[in-house]
Amino acid sequence: MTRAALPLIAALLLWQLLVQLTGVPRFLLPAPSEIGAALWQNRAMLAAHGLVTFAEMLAALICGAALGVLLGLWLAWSESALRLVRPVLVFSQTVPIFTLAPLLTLWLGYGFGSKLATGVLVVFFPVASAFLDALLRTPAELLDLAKVMGARRGRLLWLIRLPAAQPGLASGLRLAAVYAPIGAVLGEWVGASRGLGYLMLLANGSAKTPLMFAALVVLSALTFGLTRATGLLAARLERV
Repeated sequence: MTRAALPLIAALLLWQLLVQLTGVPRFLLPAPSEIGAALWQNRAMLAAHGLVTFAEMLAALICGAALGVLLGLWLAWSESALRLVRPVLVFSQTVPIFTLAPLLTLWLGYGFGSKLATGVLVVFFPVASAFLDALLRTPAELLDLAKVMGARRGRLLWLIRLPAAQPGLASGLRLAAVYAPIGAVLGEWVGASRGLGYLMLLANGSAKTPLMFAALVVLSALTFGLTRATGLLAARLERV
């Protein structure tokens, strides 16, 4: 048992004791033991819905990150595009994503497409923003030296600016891995027939609070795994 797990175990024990001593109704706050029982009893259903949500999270992360990288490269390459598109990109973030999710569901239906679109909208901005800022902050002495040696704009971007911006891209990817589950679950809350978000709404509507917490536990575990894997990739980018 690692020392990092001790605070979590202590919090669970305190939670269990609090529920037992106060007698709070289980539909308001179930005990950890009841959540564990719901996890075991509904393991097949949770696994099936969890697989759907994880696929949405992973696809949103990959597609959103790819879109963010391409947009960052384009804006770093073209000064005119940077002047025109960057303000629009920043302004687009003033519109809350949850207000667009119903529209995406209306346009794309209740299937995978609307969840992917919602996730991509959540993911691509932190990647594009962090990557673009890093590209634009390449040390001037490196650029000046490369220009003196006759490097053209394309070689400056690929050989100087891109390697120097990899730590910024790594930071954006770490944020994107945290945001991807938000986009997936938000899309499921708006309209879905599968996924952990859908299951949480279903459990909440039927007052099955332990099942709702069990779905939340599975979602947290998937998010932790995704962020850890993305963190390893980001660490490799930072070492290059």
